[in-house]
Amino acid sequence: MARMKDFYKSEVAPALMEKFGYKSVMQIPKLDKIVINVGCGEAKDNSKVVDAIVKDIETITGQHPTICHARKSVANFKLREGVPIGVKVTLRGERMYEFLDRLFNVALPRVRDFRGINANAFDGRGNYNMGLKEQLIFPEIEFDKIDKVRGMDICFVTTATTDEEGRELLKLMGAPFAK
Repeated sequence: MARMKDFYKSEVAPALMEKFGYKSVMQIPKLDKIVINVGCGEAKDNSKVVDAIVKDIETITGQHPTICHARKSVANFKLREGVPIGVKVTLRGERMYEFLDRLFNVALPRVRDFRGINANAFDGRGNYNMGLKEQLIFPEIEFDKIDKVRGMDICFVTTATTDEEGRELLKLMGAPFAK
């Protein structure tokens, strides 16, 4: 299979240039980074939960994630400042394109009753956000080895200035948007 980066250079750029009438190649929007975030409220009670999430995210992305700590204490949530409450990883370059390819072509089709991803989840500046309900859709995760099914948020950050440009970019990169 051709690398996603080569695909982007060969087919995506001319199609975007023609559709939006860009004068320069530098105006063509591109995928900047992919941020994957897993929040876990139960980590305040059990510190082993964060280790399990780190292992899962590391297996899925191939990159060691950053542990996020609470910024301030909230008594209603029984949360103290400095307690680990989540995990995030930022993918760029070759790992980003590899993850994108696996997400669109392997993981999302494994979702039961999958009809496509929501085409309206853009933020107004060309960035796309989506949530997954379980990490089991990735083939790297073995059902027997996980302690609990957890979801994750995935944010595709692009250099596009409008939602229409970002939608077209992701569509040309293989995003299975719902019709």
